[in-house]
Amino acid sequence: MARVAHHHYDCAEGCSVEAALLAIGGKWKGTVLYRLMTDEVLRFNQIRRILPDVSQRTLTAQLRQLEADGLIIRTVYAEVPPRVEYSLSEYGKTLAPILLALKDWGDGFKMHIDQVTK
Repeated sequence: MARVAHHHYDCAEGCSVEAALLAIGGKWKGTVLYRLMTDEVLRFNQIRRILPDVSQRTLTAQLRQLEADGLIIRTVYAEVPPRVEYSLSEYGKTLAPILLALKDWGDGFKMHIDQVTK
């Protein structure tokens, strides 16, 4: 069963960390946010090609969560066939330094794990 997120973040110290992790956590959200930061605009199938192991259902759910949290913008163009593009919202762009810091930390962590497992 999925965990229910807080509706009000007036809890103990560290609750803000939980709120942040709920917003950007998940197997694919971080990668989607990072790629939207670097590529600026992506269509659904472009994201699927970037993340070949994600199911359509899971990707759709995570994109909807990011949109509901105001981190990304979903733009639908009235064309045949319809075109849908995703981009970071202005508020989502505030994640850039955090995403870059996570990438740097992840690069170091990968090296650490390589050294530990030798």
